[in-house]
Amino acid sequence: MPGWLKALIAVAVIFVALVIGALIVAGFWWAQNKDKLMARAKQVVSEAQEFGANADNQGCVDESLSRYKKEPGFTTVISNSIFMRTCLEKSRPTPGFCSEVPKQTEFVKTAQWRIEQCNKADLSKDSNCQNLFSPVQEFCEVQRARNSVENGNSNAN
Repeated sequence: MPGWLKALIAVAVIFVALVIGALIVAGFWWAQNKDKLMARAKQVVSEAQEFGANADNQGCVDESLSRYKKEPGFTTVISNSIFMRTCLEKSRPTPGFCSEVPKQTEFVKTAQWRIEQCNKADLSKDSNCQNLFSPVQEFCEVQRARNSVENGNSNAN
């Protein structure tokens, strides 16, 4: 067996062992932390519902950004995404809120819009910032679909 083939097999075995090891560590970590994470997620949803009941759409975005700025980072992006999406669903409409929000499938417009939002929020240097605005796009797409269905139904009457 040529030496290069032995080296290739050794590298492949090491890679597989590392992947298996990483999966075992991740599984152990999840088993140790899932209850805490689920409790935190429920708390965030509850806070978002309460806040959204007394706010408009823009208020939800502003509150989410405020929360993120207090403790920026990847895990905060995740909890803020949950907060923002839940809050937006419970909040009052803000006139024109979705008018400039591109569809998620409009990749170039999405990138430009998210960069613009990060600049407005004074988070242009934050590598996680653009992910903060995904719930806004999701929300606006749902709203457009609802409006389309409602307009279609009222035109049929």
